[in-house]
Amino acid sequence: MMTRRITQLLIGLAMYGISLAMFIRAGLGLDPWDVFHQGVSQKTGFSIGVVVIAVSFLVLLLWIPLRQMPGIGTIANAVLVGLFADLGLWLIPAFSHLGGQIAMLAGAVILNGIASACYIGARLGPGARDGLMTGLVRRTGWSVRLVRTGIEVVVLAVGFLLGGSVGVGTVVYALAIGPIVQVLLPKFMVPEKTEATASTAPTEAVEAAPAA
Repeated sequence: MMTRRITQLLIGLAMYGISLAMFIRAGLGLDPWDVFHQGVSQKTGFSIGVVVIAVSFLVLLLWIPLRQMPGIGTIANAVLVGLFADLGLWLIPAFSHLGGQIAMLAGAVILNGIASACYIGARLGPGARDGLMTGLVRRTGWSVRLVRTGIEVVVLAVGFLLGGSVGVGTVVYALAIGPIVQVLLPKFMVPEKTEATASTAPTEAVEAAPAA
């Protein structure tokens, strides 16, 4: 079972990084966190993969006052998504034709949904950004939707001001990723030891899915 979980985690994180590269190459807008990553990348000159890794570890510092504990998957997420994003940008060409851009965007959303279901379903620890959200929910008592929306509005606004790409892809991602993960997560969820825990895990995980 552990072999399956680790394999599923690694495949999921690799696909997540490649999907990020596909969003960028589509040129139609990114999800809120990646708008921020792209904006920082443009201002600093570092590759977006390096920025994703750096931001992940900075966000993990915010886990300390929230008393969040990282798992194997948390550290793997912090490192591998950025590495595979840079690899994807090296492999995937940019598209200037609208038809190609739309196809790339659609593929990116679908791949991102599969990737999210894979790494969340492995149950080896949330991503840094997911953990920040769930930690704030636990400590404040606020709803998941309120905390998640608040965080994403802030990073989207800052990313936009830094020059990150906001567009139709941002809206498509926001509307589509939740339903996609909701459908796919039960297929990838590694069973818990008890039925009660297993029945609640998918619902909780879907709330955190898009943040990575």
